[in-house]
Amino acid sequence: MKIKTARLELIAGTPELAQADLENRARFAELLGARVPEDWPPPLNDRDSQQWVVRYLAEHPDGVGWSIWYFVLPESVAGERIAIGNGGFKGLPAPDGTVEVGYSVMEEFQKRGYATEAVGGLIRWAFSHTPVARVIAETYPELQKSVRVMLKNGLVFIGDGSEPRVIRYELTRQAFETQRRPDE
Repeated sequence: MKIKTARLELIAGTPELAQADLENRARFAELLGARVPEDWPPPLNDRDSQQWVVRYLAEHPDGVGWSIWYFVLPESVAGERIAIGNGGFKGLPAPDGTVEVGYSVMEEFQKRGYATEAVGGLIRWAFSHTPVARVIAETYPELQKSVRVMLKNGLVFIGDGSEPRVIRYELTRQAFETQRRPDE
């Protein structure tokens, strides 16, 4: 499963892809069809989070698309296919229609709008599924680049997050539908 944006290809994590990401860089690169930077994974991706993804996909075969997505710059943009980040959702939509989105881009590819573009693609994909009523995202207030990604994608601050010092943003389906541009 893939999402194409103006400059990126987002590739949905499968059990095989997530396992390779965790254990075998060469296989991971082969499955992505892209070069994987030596300092992979992106910031805030630790072994525990990668193991969670592997477990989640093993336990939820219907969870492909509702877990990790890998962000790849195509050859036409970068001169080669290269993995630049990842993100996605923290599981299937909750009973109230909420999904939580997260994202991270390798430092050398930050400040170019890639995170904003990838999150926009993920949000459009999520709202293309009827059960999704709102997308939320959480961050630390000092991570201003992350806050800007949320704001540029129409999410609004709604208060405290699920952990101490964390803040939460949301985008409801109604707000998403009223802000969509005709070319989307």
